[in-house]
Amino acid sequence: MDPQSLITGPTGPLPAPYWFIQLFKTVGFWMHMIPMNLWFAGILIAMMGRTFGCPFARHFSHRLMSQMPILVALGINFGIVPLLFLQVGYFSFFYAATILTAWFWLSIVAILIPAYYGVYFYAFFRGGSEQGGVLRILVGWSVAGLFLLLGLLFANGLSLMVHVDAWGPIWEKTAVAGATLGLGSNLADANLYERWGIMFGLGTLTTAAWIVLDTAWFLRDVDSEWLAAYHGWTRRAAGILTVSGAILFVTAGSFYVFKTWSSELFEYMFTGIRLPLTVLTAVSPGLVFVACLRLGKKPRVDTSAALGMVLAQLTVLGLNAVSRQVVQNFQVGAYLDIGSLPTQVQWSPLISFLVLLLLGLAVIGWMVAQVIRTVRAEGKPSISR
Repeated sequence: MDPQSLITGPTGPLPAPYWFIQLFKTVGFWMHMIPMNLWFAGILIAMMGRTFGCPFARHFSHRLMSQMPILVALGINFGIVPLLFLQVGYFSFFYAATILTAWFWLSIVAILIPAYYGVYFYAFFRGGSEQGGVLRILVGWSVAGLFLLLGLLFANGLSLMVHVDAWGPIWEKTAVAGATLGLGSNLADANLYERWGIMFGLGTLTTAAWIVLDTAWFLRDVDSEWLAAYHGWTRRAAGILTVSGAILFVTAGSFYVFKTWSSELFEYMFTGIRLPLTVLTAVSPGLVFVACLRLGKKPRVDTSAALGMVLAQLTVLGLNAVSRQVVQNFQVGAYLDIGSLPTQVQWSPLISFLVLLLLGLAVIGWMVAQVIRTVRAEGKPSISR
């Protein structure tokens, strides 16, 4: 079966300029990654700290899990933007891949709902008894596992999207009378697990930046001796997570580039203007490491140094979002040049999208400001929780 024959032609002109679709798909994915990293890797790190860590690790775990309902809500809503433009511009690939893996793709909703409720349960259920505390911990570990599984399921569908050559064999194995049953998967593709590992490495780096931000900006001085000790733990924890995340990112990224990239893609990404982008993306975790060193050994984590670490991680995520989009464009471009499709701008929905996006960001900004004010006024909760 010729893979090219599986690509459907355009059902109509693009409803927005190609550059517009690219811009908001990439920026939307960058925005989505920021909170998503904290539930993808952060919840597991928080539960490890809660179960096996010192009192300061348990304190951070309590703080992060208390913030998690808002972070999950932000991540889900920000995720709508890249998913919308993925369907608008890459429909020939997106729908074919997700139809072949329909039950895996639909299970994302079935898993996300209990994971979301579990986050709320952990954040607000206090349970005075020992059994209540055990139940809360079990829920926390279950939620961590569910979000890791969600990441794998997303990678399962989206990695298949660009592997058009795998569509035919999957269809032949799962079709009855020419109709696919939606039972296909891309779980045998090593590319999937390498992308998953890259994202977990990025999530670990984001969690390191969040620990520093939370300590420097959101904790008020209620006990100077305790706070100084907690700031010292923050520096050590951020350093360990930064190094761990960078090692995982580089390891998974190396396998992804040198093992799964075709020779054509490798040559494409290492020539022209894409060469500095590829190199910067690969070494970008070093920015977070350098920013982490700037925390120094002062009694308190400096707010400006903490902000520098956050900005460094935002740069890392931005470079990865751009590089991922460039790679995806090359891979789908082998079958369909989306940029050459005719365009007929639908101004009404386009303007509505921009207006609602700006209003939504303004509302979210106001909500986050209120949350920050509340968190900073919370003081130091019990670290035995």
